Amino acid sequence: MSPFFFILWGLLFSIIALLLSSAPSSSARVYPSHINVTCRDTCGAIPLKFPFGSGPGCGHPDFARYVECSAGVLQLSTATGLYAISSIDYSTSTLALSDPLMSTCSAMQNSGSFSLGRDSPFSLMPDNVFVLLGCSTTSPVYDQNEDLCDNGSRSRACRGLYSCKAVAGLGLRQNAPASTCCVYESPVGVGSGFRLDLPKLQCSSYSSIYGYGDDEGDPMKWKYGIALRYNGSYDSDTCKDCEASSGLCGYSGVKESFSCICRNGMNTSNNCLGRGYAWSGTMRIQVQTGRRLGVILLMSILLILRI
Repeated sequence: MSPFFFILWGLLFSIIALLLSSAPSSSARVYPSHINVTCRDTCGAIPLKFPFGSGPGCGHPDFARYVECSAGVLQLSTATGLYAISSIDYSTSTLALSDPLMSTCSAMQNSGSFSLGRDSPFSLMPDNVFVLLGCSTTSPVYDQNEDLCDNGSRSRACRGLYSCKAVAGLGLRQNAPASTCCVYESPVGVGSGFRLDLPKLQCSSYSSIYGYGDDEGDPMKWKYGIALRYNGSYDSDTCKDCEASSGLCGYSGVKESFSCICRNGMNTSNNCLGRGYAWSGTMRIQVQTGRRLGVILLMSILLILRI
């Protein structure tokens, strides 16, 4: 038998072996089924950690329904509007909201209402002091049978806010009597399901204080905003394993199943070690190179046969 015959068969076997070795193994468990390049680990200056995410598919789905990063601002959505999240403390599972229409010692104007859904993973912190300003004398908050105003130590918040020059924005004079002010005690208490309905309460504005700073007597130094606690029980070993591999925890599919989102946008079911990175980078190059060499060898055989 001619040696030329064995050379041809050797080349054919080389092509088959090269193509088989360049194909990704099923045991690698790489599932390039969904690409997601929107997840980020920061929103503006706020670091994002699970269960928070930067948008749909990022973080935990229960949080993604309420929180989203828009134009570098992390926002919480409730039935009464969008509120910027100014800070998150992951060690205590708390965050602070800011409402641009909320009155402070620096600026006072008519405010909107505020609500927090009972089914959301957020609840009010007991440190919040809600102060209703410019209330009508017929407001239900003054109903003695309802006991909706705190006339105790927290009433200093009314005196402090009414000492600010900004009260002119509500049509009041500085140091006006605090009879139109109320430190609101919600009938449902703090926690989830909170609602502050200003039109119903017949008040012009509200302020929320979650800290008095270094000087309780100086309302300019108070911490204005709404402090919330979030459910921190969503963390899991699977998410920690994902984050340890430089991935971001998210979800995908109709069932919103857990997904580890790698930095290149590839989703995996556990972590990014040798999975998303390998398929989109090194492995893809190996596959392309192997196929090109196979084509070159095959064309060489065809040319030899025609000679």
